[in-house]
Amino acid sequence: MSSPQQARAQASAIRSGKTAPEAEAAPTSQLRELFDGPRLSPGQRRVAQYLIEHITEAAFLSITELADRVGVSQPSVTRFAAAVGFSGYPALREKLQSIALSTLAGGPGEVNRANELQAAVDAEIQNLENLRRDFADPDRVIRVGRELSRSAPLTVLGLRISVSLAEYFGYAARRIHPDVRLVTRGGSVAYDALLQSREAGGTWVLAFAMPRHAQETLTALRVARDAGLKVALITDLALGPLADEADVTFATGTGSRLVFDSYAAPGLMAAALLQAMTDADPERTQGRLEKYEQVADQQQFFLRD
Repeated sequence: MSSPQQARAQASAIRSGKTAPEAEAAPTSQLRELFDGPRLSPGQRRVAQYLIEHITEAAFLSITELADRVGVSQPSVTRFAAAVGFSGYPALREKLQSIALSTLAGGPGEVNRANELQAAVDAEIQNLENLRRDFADPDRVIRVGRELSRSAPLTVLGLRISVSLAEYFGYAARRIHPDVRLVTRGGSVAYDALLQSREAGGTWVLAFAMPRHAQETLTALRVARDAGLKVALITDLALGPLADEADVTFATGTGSRLVFDSYAAPGLMAAALLQAMTDADPERTQGRLEKYEQVADQQQFFLRD
């Protein structure tokens, strides 16, 4: 058993990057540990991916050379270094070189680059596992689905990167709800739509807010609350200014391993709320779905199997 002094020495060695090669994690794992913590922009993720895939070469590049290889500006590389916790690019490069030299000296082998895609899938699986645990008690989803079903009109808000999730929910919700209003443009256009929805009798807005969180989304939520609308929010953070403006927040993880986020868990969360809406008024749901199928058959909306 190690003495307290030995334990402290080992911890100090780990912090200084001087652990023996056999005790170190693989270079890819070390880099992921550096890069996975902070919320990086798509441009910064490109830098991170390049470093992960070319560590033994990239660690010895100047800031100009690295920027050219990745296809970003030098200030972008500097901002990336700061985002991952370093005082500047020289400090980051020193850390990268220590990782690269351990690899060149015969340290832990590099993980196949194709596994970066597998790592992205693994991260999404973890997000879904977390959501599965949340669904162990479905009462909140059922209750909010009932409220969304009763709101007429029902407003669905999604701006910038969140547009696709809002459009998916709005498209499906229109099959089972008589008046769904989709808001995908910010500014005064969103404010008008929210105010009109409230004046028409609406009581709820379902909002999607995926990273990077837009200021205009926060403003729109405040407008909705001021107008008297209640807000159900699907986002990635349970705390923060967006959650502060929501009556109910469903926090679901987003996949951030690739240059752009992936949304397996938020998409499933949206589908769960749609299911709760269908169950809240089964007669209306069945009637609207049957009517839609009749129209779809008459107008031949879909290809025959």
